[in-house]
Amino acid sequence: QVQFVESGGGLVQAGGSLRLSCAASGSTFSINRMAWYRQAPGKQRDLVASITIGGDTNYADSVKGRFTIRRDNAKNTLYLQMDSLKPEDTAVYYCNEFGRLQPWGQGTQVTVSS
Repeated sequence: QVQFVESGGGLVQAGGSLRLSCAASGSTFSINRMAWYRQAPGKQRDLVASITIGGDTNYADSVKGRFTIRRDNAKNTLYLQMDSLKPEDTAVYYCNEFGRLQPWGQGTQVTVSS
């Protein structure tokens, strides 16, 4: 089992930037692809971006060109650089293993004001 602790969220105006971090602990040796998800109130949790241990990335169309996912394998840490933020990016952001989901962390709140 892997545990995740997300951080870096906050309140930002439209057009601003935030960098999210996710510290993973536990059986992290088995994780190939990690991912960021987000969930707005009353909405389902959606995949935002994913990255393999080798650095291969995928992005949701809604964030492509604005968000960058990165991982530091030595530190078992996942990052999400978010630029040109829009109000529709407002959500709680979570990290997890892609495909084989582990228990969810608390997430980190991102609020983008117009």
